[in-house]
Amino acid sequence: NFLALCATNSYDNTTFHRNMKGFMIQGGDPTGTGKGGESIWGGAIDDEFHPQNRVRIVSMANSGPNTNKQQFFITYAKQPHLNNVYTVFGKYDIEYSHLIPPVIQNVRALTIPSTRVIDGFDVLDAMEKAQVDAKFRPLKDIVLRNVTIHANPIADFK
Repeated sequence: NFLALCATNSYDNTTFHRNMKGFMIQGGDPTGTGKGGESIWGGAIDDEFHPQNRVRIVSMANSGPNTNKQQFFITYAKQPHLNNVYTVFGKYDIEYSHLIPPVIQNVRALTIPSTRVIDGFDVLDAMEKAQVDAKFRPLKDIVLRNVTIHANPIADFK
């Protein structure tokens, strides 16, 4: 689902709509409201649990069991209480040329079991420090410009 959404540019120019210091930043919603997004199949996707107890884990956001669609989040710190609640996936390598109140220029995604951000920590740190309103929405847009898939294990498997 995530790889297909990346390949179809579904995440390009989307904003991160929720940012909770010490916890996570959430994005992937094309409406920017936190209420939008669809899976590549149109409906929700079942949970697939891969428990992790690390920092900078990338997971599907959901509204309950088996409701995964398009939104995702990246943790700023270890969040063991999220194990068996959210589907962990991918491996991010964030590249950037500059921040214009925080903007991610490119995100390289690889899907492997060890799912965490491996580079671009200063970008995540800047995103975590962004000012938010009472509902944790960033006061200035944090934009994901585009996603480039450098390795697709599903395509490579065929």
